[in-house]
Amino acid sequence: MNLKSERRGIHVDQSELLCKKGCGYYGNPAWQGFCSKCWREEYHKARQKQIQEDWELAERLQREEEEAYASSQSTQGAQSLTFSKFEEKKTNEKTRKVTTVKKFFTASSRAGAKKALAGKLKEIQEAKAPSPSIHRQASIETDRVSKEFIEFIRTYQKPGQDIYKQCKLFLDTMSHKRELSIEEQSECAQDFYQNVADRLQTRWKVPPEKVEKAMDEVEKYIMTRQYKYVFCPETTDDEKKDLAVQKRIRALHWVTPQMLCVPVSEEIPEVSDMVVKAITDIIEMDSKRVPRDKLACITKCSKHIFNAIKITKNEPASADDFLPTLIYIVLKGNPPRLQSNIQYITRFCNPSRLMTGEDGYYFTNLCCAVAFIEKLDAQSLNLSQEDFDRFMTGQTSPKKQESDSFSPDVCLGVKQMCKSLDLLSQLNERQERIVSEAKKLEKDLIDWTDGIAKEVEDIVEKYPLEIKPKSQALAAIDSENVENDKLPPPLQPQVYAG
Repeated sequence: MNLKSERRGIHVDQSELLCKKGCGYYGNPAWQGFCSKCWREEYHKARQKQIQEDWELAERLQREEEEAYASSQSTQGAQSLTFSKFEEKKTNEKTRKVTTVKKFFTASSRAGAKKALAGKLKEIQEAKAPSPSIHRQASIETDRVSKEFIEFIRTYQKPGQDIYKQCKLFLDTMSHKRELSIEEQSECAQDFYQNVADRLQTRWKVPPEKVEKAMDEVEKYIMTRQYKYVFCPETTDDEKKDLAVQKRIRALHWVTPQMLCVPVSEEIPEVSDMVVKAITDIIEMDSKRVPRDKLACITKCSKHIFNAIKITKNEPASADDFLPTLIYIVLKGNPPRLQSNIQYITRFCNPSRLMTGEDGYYFTNLCCAVAFIEKLDAQSLNLSQEDFDRFMTGQTSPKKQESDSFSPDVCLGVKQMCKSLDLLSQLNERQERIVSEAKKLEKDLIDWTDGIAKEVEDIVEKYPLEIKPKSQALAAIDSENVENDKLPPPLQPQVYAG
């Protein structure tokens, strides 16, 4: 994921959102950058290898069992002698059980048995369902979804009956696979979606638009019943990640729209209403039980964001404007169990929704926003590390705009005066910081000068400088010198007459 600050905004390279295999679909950080289809292929290869190893182990165990059985045939004669005693014991036990059952249904013991059974059932319900209202609400919703699903598949006639049988078989199979890891259960659900869709298209020749609608209803029916088993299971660290993200968002409560370069002005009433609706939608995502409904909440939130940007800028919003605003909405709303909802959608949503369409695009941007928040630093907000640390520790907070501290009926002169005072306060703090840094620099220069002087003295003391007397230079022959008088006179040229 490559999030940069560009044109005083946060820009996302759209190529980074695509699958690493280059298939053209959107990738997902939860699938290591692959799309759902490519990730399932990689997982399927690993699973086939594991199945082959398990099959070889089963064959080896079967051979060992056959050898053990063959060796036990030699002692079969001795064991047959006690068979008559075993039959007698079995008959006596059966007679005793029949007598006990008859006594249980007599008039004298029926009331006591009912009372004991009711007490036992009450204890079991209290142990398994600590919150009766939540359990009752879930049961009502499950019954409602079941009725809607039955009414829907009736319109498909024979294909609908086949879909219902497949769903019942899948739910029965999954009830015996609770011990599987959440990744394996996710793989089972994805395979089931694919098989049902292929069955409708190839065997029953259902049109593609009706197949898509049927798959939406199948997902709704299946995941409403599976929700309490596969959402934020205890075998994963989803809850730990939820708490970490919530703590991180609470620590970033001081982040302002100006720091993220959000092109949204909440001073406009319509824009403010859009922001509130977007926050409501992203928070409402946690109350939904079906992955498609959770995706719908993300889509509605994103559309409110686009409308807010459009109203503020008087022009259509771009991707560079959308992502910073989505980050701001997440920081301001702090949705509950954010990571658990993202993982739940990734694992159990119909893959066709995540790989294509606006739902998949908005969901990918939400994943990018969460990843950006987790790695948010001073450079991302164009702040110094010192200011970022002070804001994170709560020592101080950024100055708010005058519109945040005054009502609309305050006169413009008072607002301008307070704005000037805030500016002077900021300049004063900056001046104090500069003076402090200048004094520190002066002290460092003095210390540096003293250090250099001391080093020079140590070197001079260790290697003393010896100044030798200047040696006399050799006098030139023709120069005026006192010693020249002692020299013989120069030779004079002689001329002879011829």
